[in-house]
Parts: sequence; structure tokens; C-alpha cells
Amino acid sequence: MTFVARMESRIQGFAAIGELKWHVWDGVVADLWDVSCGDNAEGYYVSPDPRLFVALDIDGDGAFVVEGAQGEPRRHNQAFSIAYIPAGVPIRGRVEGLKRIRHLDLHFDAATLTRRFGRSLDRDALQISRLQFRDDRIATLAGLIAAECGSEWNLHDLYGEGLLNALFACLFQIDRPSAARRRSPLPRRKLRLVTDYIDAHCLDRIRLADLAALTGLSETAMSHAFKAATGVPPHRWQMQARIDRAKAMMAHEAASLGDIAQATGFFDQAHLTRVFKSVVGLTPGAWMKSAGRR
Repeated sequence: MTFVARMESRIQGFAAIGELKWHVWDGVVADLWDVSCGDNAEGYYVSPDPRLFVALDIDGDGAFVVEGAQGEPRRHNQAFSIAYIPAGVPIRGRVEGLKRIRHLDLHFDAATLTRRFGRSLDRDALQISRLQFRDDRIATLAGLIAAECGSEWNLHDLYGEGLLNALFACLFQIDRPSAARRRSPLPRRKLRLVTDYIDAHCLDRIRLADLAALTGLSETAMSHAFKAATGVPPHRWQMQARIDRAKAMMAHEAASLGDIAQATGFFDQAHLTRVFKSVVGLTPGAWMKSAGRR
């Protein structure tokens, strides 16, 4: 079965330079974009599939600014600046002082990724947004993938799939199966410090560095130990805390779902609905009916 990338987008101020170049590999669609940017160029994007954005060339003294659900701006102002956006996470992007941007978009099927890497893949890592980062290995691989998209004579698909496997292994820190090991859970006292902090600040942007500082562990060790103790990663605990706030508002207030989404840190009503259903198993409307609200 051929994987088809699907993404809702509303953009203005961008104009394609030449034709879109693209390539489809097993479970991955790669789009190579080259666009000119107007003064007020901006866009809204949400995809049902995970997506990797890699800026290849940037012309101008400004930046392409990406904002997630919490409104935290991340500036892409140089080549090989990277963003990873999980499935269903809406983002807004705007241009500040750029004339042109050439970038690679990788849309991929999470089920295919699981089939490729099996239990070595931490599926919770697929849910963690990384709206701006740099990685030399990923940059090199993305450049080779972009070159393959732009080539008139494509090599065997195993070449591109090999590049993608290497990129995903770097992106999600996928170990060899023999490297898998049982993670030690956070001790009860440290776990209480972290959960109390997340519950108190669930509407704010919480950094892994802040949580790690509470435990005296590295960010990676803290994240693994937290999941070993609770069964979910820290960001998922935060989403559950936000959903609890939304439930309380739905049960006791007459606010609209749009107002509740804004008050509980979600991008919009659609974003709240997607996360609510993934956490609770019901849409907000169905949950309110089950709770006796109409």
C-alpha cells in the first residue's frame, strides 16, 4: 500500500519557485520546496502524520518563526535548522525578513516506522514536539535525501530507504535491539516532586531541563525513569493534567469548547478535541453526555 501524505494548511504570502519536487519511499513522502516569501507570509499547518521540516537554504536576514500550541516561538534563521512536529499537532509559521526559503518536508507513517524498527522504537518519542533544533547527522542525511528528490535520475529505492532509516535512527535515538534494557523508575519522593510540578504548571511550557533539575538526573534519564514509574512520558502527564482542567470546566462552567481550549493551553477547539479523545477515549461532547451535561 502506498503511503499518501495528508496535511491541512492555510497559507498566504508564499509563492513556489519552479515545480514541487518530491519522492515516495516505503511509508515516507518527501517534498522539496523552494518558495519566495512576501512581507506578511504566514501559514497554519496540521497533519494527521508525523512530519520533519529541514530548512536547506534561507535567503535574508530574518527567520521563519514556528509557534506551537503554547505559543512558544522558535526561529529558523540558518540552513539545516530542523523541526519535528508530531501527528495532529497544529503549528503556525510566519516569515520575518526572509526573501526565500528552500526546505525539505518528510511526512511519514508511524505504523511503517514501527514495522521497520519494531520494539526498538520508543513510540512515545513520536509524540514529543521539537520545534527547533540542529543535528549534524540529520542535516547530512536530509541534504542527501533532498538531492535524491531533486535528481532527474533516481537511484534504487534501497538507497533512499537506507538514508531514511539512518535519519529516523538519529531522530528518535533508536538503539540496537540488544541494547534494550529495563529502566529504573523514579523513587517515590522524586516522582512526587515532578508530578506536583507538572500539575501546578500544566498550562505553562514545561521544559525537560526543569524536571531533570528537580531529580538531579539528565533529561534523558529523567524522562525514562518517569515513564518507568508512571507508564507515560512527562509530556503525556502534562496533557492529562490539562485534560483534567478541561473536564472541570466542562462540568461546572458554561464556557464554549473554544474558550475552554484557550484557557487550558490548547491551540484551538480541534486540537483540544483530538487530545481529549486520545486521552479519554471520547470526544468532549460524548464525555459531557456521559457525565450528564448537555
